[in-house]
Amino acid sequence: MYYSGGNALINTNLIIAKIKIGERMKVADLGCGASGHFVFPISKVVGKRGKVYAVDILKTILENINRRAKQENFDNIETVWTDLEVFGATKIESGSLDVALLINTLYLSHKKAEMLREAIRMLKKDGKLLVVEWDRTSSPFGPPLDDRVQPESIKMAAPKLGLKLEDEFEAGQYHYGLVFTKL
Repeated sequence: MYYSGGNALINTNLIIAKIKIGERMKVADLGCGASGHFVFPISKVVGKRGKVYAVDILKTILENINRRAKQENFDNIETVWTDLEVFGATKIESGSLDVALLINTLYLSHKKAEMLREAIRMLKKDGKLLVVEWDRTSSPFGPPLDDRVQPESIKMAAPKLGLKLEDEFEAGQYHYGLVFTKL
């Protein structure tokens, strides 16, 4: 079962299961997008004692997520405005997250390594980083092929960034997923 969210066709339940999100966890969706496609389902999984950070550079997106969170009584969602390309800019404590998500976010930037470093900074030791990006095959929608991120380039950079690849999977018809652990 695939859900359309933002500009993607990705199985939300598969993502939550692959990254083993559970109760009481602290999770950040880095580049959460207008619909909060992963923010709201994850909020339900982590429960009242967990925390979900909806992180984006566009304040209008965060205002929409805040509005919906208030209307639907999601008390464990906190919006965070930041530029993920700037190391240390995100107002989330270093080493505090169980899980960080970069879903259809890296292809938007020319500073992919900086974005990865910022995500890793916020993760606890043994925390999980999930990267989901567009496959490098042509599709009827999505970014131009030249803007899509090769999974090999992320996998090659991972050890230098203090990450270990744990899993690689098909995240939908047009996406791949990579799960890393922070060493």
